[in-house]
Amino acid sequence: MTQESISAAWRAQKAQPKAKRKYRNEPVVVDGRRYDSKREAAYCENLILLEKAGKIGGLEFQRRFQLLGPKGEVICVYVADACFWDHEQDRFRVIDVKGAPPTREFILKKKLMQAFKGIEVEIIR
Repeated sequence: MTQESISAAWRAQKAQPKAKRKYRNEPVVVDGRRYDSKREAAYCENLILLEKAGKIGGLEFQRRFQLLGPKGEVICVYVADACFWDHEQDRFRVIDVKGAPPTREFILKKKLMQAFKGIEVEIIR
């Protein structure tokens, strides 16, 4: 490939307008952490303050849960927006922040998390 064809391809790529997001959410970066929406950023930043106050512990963002079938094969992967141990309620919590109604795929993964892992996924609106 020549330098001219590379730069022509790059210009063509830059000229294309960005595709609109399905639910019109805007990704946000706060203190070097990337969130998929402003609502998620606000909720997760509040969780960080709760962890500093000692009300929750083991806070993780974008934790991946592999859901395995009966033979040990990976059926799907659920990615939680946040998960942590709630000291006040003395339980593990998995949170998903939603601005739009849940998709069929999300509902299925939520049910699989309950059935296979015994974990209830909480939806925050």
